[in-house]
Amino acid sequence: MSIGTLSTAHVGLNVTDLERSLGFYGDVLGFEVLGEGKEEGRRYAFLGQEGRLVLTLWQQADAAYDADRAGLHHLAFEAASVDHVRAAETALKDRGATFAYEGVVAHAEGASSGGIFFHDPDGTRLEISVPKGAETAEAPAQGAPTCGFF
Repeated sequence: MSIGTLSTAHVGLNVTDLERSLGFYGDVLGFEVLGEGKEEGRRYAFLGQEGRLVLTLWQQADAAYDADRAGLHHLAFEAASVDHVRAAETALKDRGATFAYEGVVAHAEGASSGGIFFHDPDGTRLEISVPKGAETAEAPAQGAPTCGFF
């Protein structure tokens, strides 16, 4: 028997400071807190949109994200339009987020998909992109996917 088609239910991220991360993912990216654990040593938050769980933050990391270790490469979110991506970019800049590239970039040379690539307060690599609408954006790297090496 086949296990059938799987889809992502939610993603869990370890963070160093839950309150700081709640500010970033809630205030900047628009996720609402669906549930929260506040016990000392067992802090976490379930985040979602329109009541659907998307992300769980676990305060159990001692250090920032390390791109040199096995595990999560980056977390990508899909926006409804390139205008929404640009609005997110503005909100992230206002918050002082760091970006891998300037502005909206294409996923690859000649691609109509693209987005922004940035880091959360712990350095976790994030992307907000659209499947089409970035036709005029340039790709920052030639011969490799933009999201692969930031």
